[in-house]
Amino acid sequence: MFAENGLTSAQSGVLFFLGRNDGALIGDISDALDLVPSAMTGLADRMARAGLVKRKRDGSDGRAQRLYLTPAGEGIRKRAVTQAQAINNKLMEGFSETEIDVVSRWLLSLQTKFPKDTQG
Repeated sequence: MFAENGLTSAQSGVLFFLGRNDGALIGDISDALDLVPSAMTGLADRMARAGLVKRKRDGSDGRAQRLYLTPAGEGIRKRAVTQAQAINNKLMEGFSETEIDVVSRWLLSLQTKFPKDTQG
């Protein structure tokens, strides 16, 4: 699905995160996507070269950088969100709201029982 937009799953994750947190610090994006900082830096470089994001120095900490969606990045993000929503709708087809709620609560409980720090 994301490959249709020319995106890797990591790039899609950055675009989705920035869709809700435009101007986020690179370190915060790295934490949210569970990427080591060096991998996130390289990813941000590639995405900037592709015209998907812009880097700007943080106003309060000159060493820190923030990422912002470009118009091209926002357009691709919107298409990817639409595709992801279509897949989610297909997956939930035939299930009641109650059943979906139970599965959602179970998946969320896994996050607290098995935080990403302890996952192998």
